[in-house]
Amino acid sequence: MSQTSRFLVPLEGFRARLDVEEEMTANIRGAMRKRGRWRFLSWLLPHSILVVFSAVILLPLLWLLRVALTDKSTAYKIPPEWGQANFDNFIEIFTGYPFFSYFLNSATVAFGATVFALPLAVGLAYAFARYNTGGLSLRLFVLSSQMLPPVILVLPLFTLFLKASLINTLPGLILAHMTLSLPFLAWLLVAFFDGEVAILEQAARTDGATRFQALVRITLPVAAPGILAAGLLAFLLSWNEFLYALILSGPHTNTLPVGLSSFQTHRGVDIALLSAATICAILPAIVLLPFLRRYLIKGLSLGALK
Repeated sequence: MSQTSRFLVPLEGFRARLDVEEEMTANIRGAMRKRGRWRFLSWLLPHSILVVFSAVILLPLLWLLRVALTDKSTAYKIPPEWGQANFDNFIEIFTGYPFFSYFLNSATVAFGATVFALPLAVGLAYAFARYNTGGLSLRLFVLSSQMLPPVILVLPLFTLFLKASLINTLPGLILAHMTLSLPFLAWLLVAFFDGEVAILEQAARTDGATRFQALVRITLPVAAPGILAAGLLAFLLSWNEFLYALILSGPHTNTLPVGLSSFQTHRGVDIALLSAATICAILPAIVLLPFLRRYLIKGLSLGALK
């Protein structure tokens, strides 16, 4: 073999190894590009879904705010025009309509119904969870009352309230809303007294505490976030209720949902005033939820644990 051949053989082997390494590098780069695309798509898809759902929730509220801050002539224009913002509509609903009375009635009824229904629901849920009172049939009966159309329940209530002189009274509305929220609260709170809460209560009973002491000192403090979450949901349920308030109330006891319907007249819907009134009606939920958010999430997650 010549001296030149001795140098060419190693050179060809080096070139072959170099080609293999370049091919492996290209494959790795291709795999990394594919992985990067999938990683980007896995990031883009959930964020796109969140953006769409956020837009579905927020755009109607922003549209209401835009209409509420414009004058009446601009509010009806299609396509919409962005005029100078003013608070004339908000001022008019309080000066030209009994809107403050509607707001105060709704707050009184929702707060009263929640305050009176929540302790009863706690007792009923505790009896279901600890003593299995009535068995599964009673639980299903309580839940089935929520499946009935409200119009079926409101007519007997109207007859009873008429005989008891509770029509067009705030106590009558509070009692009616209690019948609406009590079964829902009782069924919701059962989960808050099961699982870890029952184990802690049993440990307190083993240490010598009575049933009442264990309930007051252990069960209720541990389940407090869940009870608070249930109370918030009951307040919002009563705040938004329309049918009972429409039939059982009168001019002096109308709540906000009934009051909002008064902005529809024979001339049509006063959309600017209705938008301003709607913004004011949803303010309690907007103000309360940030303060009670951590209790709401903790309470709902507590009810999901077994």
